[in-house]
Amino acid sequence: MAQFVYTMHRVGKVVPPKRHILKNISLSFFPGAKIGVLGLNGAGKSTLLRIMAGLDTDIEGEARPQPGIKIGYLPQEPQLNPEHTVRESVEEAVSEVVSALKRLDEVYALYADPDADFDKLAAEQGRLEEIIQAHDGHNLNVQLERAADALRLPDWDAKVEKLSGGERRRVALCRLLLEKPDMLLLDEPTNHLDAESVAWLERFLHDFEGTVVAITHDRYFLDNVAGWILELDRGEGIPWEGNYSSWLEQKDQRLAQEASQEAARRKSIEKELEWVRQGAKGRQSKGKARLARFEELNSVEYQKRNETNELFIPPGPRLGRQSH
Repeated sequence: MAQFVYTMHRVGKVVPPKRHILKNISLSFFPGAKIGVLGLNGAGKSTLLRIMAGLDTDIEGEARPQPGIKIGYLPQEPQLNPEHTVRESVEEAVSEVVSALKRLDEVYALYADPDADFDKLAAEQGRLEEIIQAHDGHNLNVQLERAADALRLPDWDAKVEKLSGGERRRVALCRLLLEKPDMLLLDEPTNHLDAESVAWLERFLHDFEGTVVAITHDRYFLDNVAGWILELDRGEGIPWEGNYSSWLEQKDQRLAQEASQEAARRKSIEKELEWVRQGAKGRQSKGKARLARFEELNSVEYQKRNETNELFIPPGPRLGRQSH
């Protein structure tokens, strides 16, 4: 398996009027990582997922999955074919298995023809059975019924065009989970789910072997699912190991440290400002150096100089060891 399933290198995103909502972000995601994305409204959370899904390519830098990695994306307003029924929409996720089951029935029927090419039929039967077995296709109906019940889907024969926005989201989520991609990008996956459905989704993601990147305001969900928190703050990405509760503790410590550093910076500025106001004479080169130092201390970029935007988010322990 590849070391990373997805990489972003110096990614930036500018929106009108020339505002950087993402700046120079480099991310590397390991297989199996479970990541919750946090940030204020407008911080670029949904934009980040759209970039990772390959839907927003008007960016600076590069964002790409590793070859062969299948990505599944749940937007806040998923698109479904309005003419399909709920079952037809969900079965799109397992279309290969559905087609294989249908064709296998046809192959069985062809055996009744005495003039059939039995060797050819046997070869096709073997190929179809491999597909079905690989996806536990003989239990497909059971899989569909369980997922539909867990996510409280409408009746199978209900038309998509008649569904509410919340019902459409649940259908889209069900379809996505049944696709079993290597990486799930979920934008507010718990919206329109009741408590039992959220609990089921948490268990599903706990057992999911792929990588998960989820945006959600559900703190309990983040506590039970996330092994890492990626915070988007003023365009930059800040990684925190642990779930939501752990993030709160680490965030509090970081803010206290920043406050201490800011106090020291203010003290240095006041000292330099006092020297500037004295109107020092002579030793002009030293004076120029001190003025440059004053300007540096007064710069908002000063405290970011030694920081890096290169983020590596490893898989970490299984979620059961970190969840509360």
